Amino acid sequence: MAVYTDLTDEDLASLLAAYDLGAPLAFKGVAEGVENSNFMLETETGRYFLTVYEKRVRAEELPFFLNLLSWLADHGYPSAAPVTDRSGQILQTVRGKPAAIVTFLQGLSVRRPNVAHCREAGAGLAKLHLAAQGYAGVRANDLGQAAWAPMFERLKSAADDLKPGLSATLTADLDYFAAHWPQGLPTGIIHADYFPDNVFFNGGKFAGAIDFYFACVDALAYDIAVALNAWCFESDGSFNITAARALVAGYESQRPLTPAERHALPILAHGAAMRFFLTRLADWGATPAGALVKPKDPLEYERKLAVHREAPDLVLMGAGQ
Repeated sequence: MAVYTDLTDEDLASLLAAYDLGAPLAFKGVAEGVENSNFMLETETGRYFLTVYEKRVRAEELPFFLNLLSWLADHGYPSAAPVTDRSGQILQTVRGKPAAIVTFLQGLSVRRPNVAHCREAGAGLAKLHLAAQGYAGVRANDLGQAAWAPMFERLKSAADDLKPGLSATLTADLDYFAAHWPQGLPTGIIHADYFPDNVFFNGGKFAGAIDFYFACVDALAYDIAVALNAWCFESDGSFNITAARALVAGYESQRPLTPAERHALPILAHGAAMRFFLTRLADWGATPAGALVKPKDPLEYERKLAVHREAPDLVLMGAGQ
């Protein structure tokens, strides 16, 4: 979450005029993340989030994301549900950009998740995959394996500026993915950005997930791989096998992995690290001046890439194999 588009009192009043939410009582920007402009909104009827969708989210894809949130809420998964205006519409326009209001989801994210949090997060991810079954929307993963090499072509010089010689190493990784990327794994709706700041807990228990704006149809195990990178590395760059085992065990408490999924986790985790390295590198020099957000360091994911490259068996050990 972040704030790139600043809204005036007049902007907010014009937007709320279409809803039966009452008068605004509090309104402030949320300065976290890198994707959209987000605001905490409190009105006479309760607390909500207002999101203004920025350049990375395509307006034509918003119905997929927002209808998915409604589907999940209707199927018992704890997520923020879109609020309709008096005419039944979810999408609005603010400052010429698409926007939506969603319900407030109770809970807190954790900055330094422990092993118990990892297990709960894994179970929550599996519950998401199960709850999304039957959702009719389809969206390809436009930041999946096929997109990485073309993206990197535009970033080679930036990679070498970040670390001399890095582009050659990353090119070898990308060639490896192109030749060995797993096929035929179970697929479905995935979150694709299942980081600790997008997962809420209440009393140490999983309480829900937010920020579904990378959700797509892809291999379910790829979502686990994203989570292994996001939840199971220590601040010194080491991979926490105990945390990984807890995350995978939590997932399997709800949905057991197939042998093929388990075997694929090392390359999926390596690839997921590449995906987040590349988008962080692209954002590193592109965050607008004045935005209430600091771009995330791509070198964090360069170090994770090195771990996956040099010791892929760590992921298998974390998967209990």
